[in-house]
Order: sequence, then structure tokens, then C-alpha cells
Amino acid sequence: MTMEAREFRDLTIEELNEKHRQYKEELFNLRFQNAIGQLKNSSRINIVKKTIARVLTVVREKQMAGEQSAGRR
Repeated sequence: MTMEAREFRDLTIEELNEKHRQYKEELFNLRFQNAIGQLKNSSRINIVKKTIARVLTVVREKQMAGEQSAGRR
């Protein structure tokens, strides 16, 4: 199951990093299954790749927000 960007925005950076690790592991497993011919739904690979991009986007947004708030002091 994948989450939407608005759901990721409710998580902390540490939680997002853990989600990133989990999705990267899932992507590795899907690619491995695809390589040996066991994967039935190959579209799941693209879904997981897009989800990883969403996670990284939200992490970057949070980092930018932190830098801006630090610069205002």
C-alpha cells in the first residue's frame, strides 16, 4: 500500500527516512522477483519508484522549511 504526499507530510524526518528505507527494500525485492520471472504485477515497480520520489520530495520540503526558519532568527 502506498501513501500520498499529504500523509507523508504528517511524519517526522526520521519516520520519512525509515519509510524511504522500507520502500527501497521493497523496490529491490520487486526488481529481483522480476529478474527471475516471479513477479506477476510489474507495474508495482513504477508505483514504488514514484512513492520513493514522494518521500524524498517531502523530506526536502521539510529540510528547506527548517533552513528558512533558521535563517529568520
